[in-house]
This record gives sequence, structure tokens and C-alpha cells, in this order.
Amino acid sequence: MTDDVTTPTADEEAGAVPAVEAPLAERIEAILLIIDEPIGLVALAAAVGSPVAAVRQTIETLVEDYDGRGSGPRRGFELREVGGGWRLYVREDHDSLVAEFVGGQAPARLSQAALETLAVIAYKQPVTRSQVASIRAVNVDSVVRTLLARGLITELFADSETGAINYGTTDSLLQHLGINSLDELPPISPLLDDGADGFDEGVVR
Repeated sequence: MTDDVTTPTADEEAGAVPAVEAPLAERIEAILLIIDEPIGLVALAAAVGSPVAAVRQTIETLVEDYDGRGSGPRRGFELREVGGGWRLYVREDHDSLVAEFVGGQAPARLSQAALETLAVIAYKQPVTRSQVASIRAVNVDSVVRTLLARGLITELFADSETGAINYGTTDSLLQHLGINSLDELPPISPLLDDGADGFDEGVVR
């Protein structure tokens, strides 16, 4: 009679510790912290590798937790549903605090990429991040975050169908440029492809 002996795997022989999957709430928070636009439940579920129903229930729990309806205090941010998707936002109570903090940061020169992205938004607003990326033919995620942090652009509204955020410039930009309105911007160069013939929503290089 042969003894029932289990052959150890290579990882076990090497003394490796099996990977433990992080709790669903932590995985969801990790995704929410890095997104620039609201993410739908289906896309979020795919990102964290969990059923939509479980993700929906966890989202509801996080909303209550951040609002102080759980065991902890209310947070300075909230998890809000906008345009059919979810995203973390600073609470409205702290808008002035954040604006003052951002405005008080030491000014720094904008990179060429930031200047080009800012110009596209100024002339084409309201415009989505993907539309700006299509015009510039490069990924603009980090540049948009920089312009938002500097208070030069702002989120205007979310598209009702796609949930994509539309961006526009702020009064702060007008002050920096020394103009009273966008009507005072110089005519855009005829040599610049400003997307007047429509946006190409293809793959961004």
C-alpha cells in the first residue's frame, strides 16, 4: 500500500510565503486614489477582480465610513457618485482651505507640456482629458493634475453619458495673463491643429 505523500511545490521548498490578497476595501481605495475621472462599478470591479455586487456593497460601506456614519470620524474627503461613476472629492466645507493652500504654494515655471495642454484647454473648453490628449497626441494625465493643483484649470461638469470630466480655465489664469476674459486671448495660429475638424478618439500615442 502506497503512502499518500503530498509533493511540496517549488515555492514551499524555497520557503516562500503564499501571497495574501488585500481586503476588497483597500483595493478599491487604491484605485480611487489614482483616477482622474469617475469610474463606474463595472470598470472598478474589473480593476480589483471582484464581483460588481461586492464592489457596490463595499462602496456603500466606504461612503458611510467617510461620512462618519461608521465607527470612525467624518473625513475631510467624500466618495461621491458623479455621471454614473465614483470618485474621491474634497468636501465642499474645505474648498476655501484647499484653494488658499494651493494659491499659497511657491510659484514655479510650467513645463512646455503643461503650457501646451493649458493652451488647448483655454481655446477648446469645455474639453475632456481624452480630447486634449487626442489633440496633443500624448498622454496628459499628470499634466492635467498639475494644472488642477495650480488652480489654472477646473472641473466644469461630467458628461452625462460617459462620465468624462470636462475641464475649463479659471479666473486665476486670467489674472496670470493680465486679461479680463477669454475673449481677449489672441487668435489661435492657423498653423496649429486646434481640433476644429473634430476630435480623433483613437489611440493616443
